[in-house]
Amino acid sequence: MGLGGAVLLGIGIWVSVDSNSFVNLFGPLSSNVLQFVNVGYLLIAIGAVLFALGFLGCCGAQRESKCLLIMFFSIVLIIFIVEVAAAVVALVYTSVAETILEGTVTKVLKENYETNEELTKIWNHTMSEWKCCGLMNYSDFNNSAYWNKYMNYPPFCCYNSTITCTPDLAQQANITGCFPRLLSEIRSNAAVVGGVAAGICAVEIAAMAVAMYLYCHLDEK
Repeated sequence: MGLGGAVLLGIGIWVSVDSNSFVNLFGPLSSNVLQFVNVGYLLIAIGAVLFALGFLGCCGAQRESKCLLIMFFSIVLIIFIVEVAAAVVALVYTSVAETILEGTVTKVLKENYETNEELTKIWNHTMSEWKCCGLMNYSDFNNSAYWNKYMNYPPFCCYNSTITCTPDLAQQANITGCFPRLLSEIRSNAAVVGGVAAGICAVEIAAMAVAMYLYCHLDEK
């Protein structure tokens, strides 16, 4: 856990210091993630917690301290329970989360696309690379700053980007939104995501088992 925490800590620092390299490596959607969530600080926080936990466990084993071992076991158990609960909530309330995301991101898209140069560049790059339009579909641009200025939709919302994307053409094209496209990519890699999640849970269970074994073993001495 300490090694994994150190790796995440290093990645978090890298993302915070050199976000352009992160975007270039992981593609256009990573820039959207960086736009709405400060991934660097999140990874630093998670990495620091895991590193501290690994250090706590090592100290408890090295010093044969029952107090440190039971503290390590309890914290890892709490994290494990929270992860399981979060997974259950994510499965049960996916539609709720989608509604919240649609409400917040669509508002940002309506107000800042075309008026904010950096955000516009990020969205244009994402829509171009992923062949998608808006968050859910072309209707996300209704009554937006872009619509009020040009009275049509961005060219990415029509198959032919060289023509003016009128409402009729956008409706005919019906280009998939970027969020459904992202969900499709996640589902196509569900086995990898599930494997990583299962691996993390296995490491946590193994860490708890070792901590409890050492804790009980100290009573025998």
